[in-house]
Amino acid sequence: MNEFILALVLGVMFGFSLNKAGLTRFSKISGQFRLTDMTVMKFIMTALVVTMIGLYPLRMLGVITFPTVPATYIVGNVVGGLIFGIGMSLAGFCPGTLAAGAGEGKLDYLIPGTLGLLVGAALFGLTYDKVFPPISKLLNSGSVVIPDLWNINALLAVLAMAVLALILFYAIDRMGMIRKVGKP
Repeated sequence: MNEFILALVLGVMFGFSLNKAGLTRFSKISGQFRLTDMTVMKFIMTALVVTMIGLYPLRMLGVITFPTVPATYIVGNVVGGLIFGIGMSLAGFCPGTLAAGAGEGKLDYLIPGTLGLLVGAALFGLTYDKVFPPISKLLNSGSVVIPDLWNINALLAVLAMAVLALILFYAIDRMGMIRKVGKP
């Protein structure tokens, strides 16, 4: 029960953060796909880096254990990523922003978004046995995590990701400044 309460509290905090970042607005999501507003990418990168900085030291101290990483299916990930990206760009929200927008009471998130999630889940469930086995046999690369892929210490990978995120944030802000200066 404590895990459920903790998950609920963290979910509400995440939804609140999405709302405050403006990610429950269609213009933010569509701006990401048009490469005119990088707020979504900055938010996601920040969440990933903060989570890595928090979780890896806790793991090294023995406070938490990571679950087993499932096998990486490149073809399945590419196909799923394309479907997810196309759906996100057309709808203007992803499952996280759907929940946050529905929590705000936005009917365009609540009704078609929830319906879309249910239809997608049903289609996945109905086609799983026929579609997944052939895809899983294509290019199965086993369990792959970045520290193992790069053959480095996990904390070094976390540091590299944090530095990469900072460089990326700086580059995005510089490009935004250049674009603003160039406008008449």
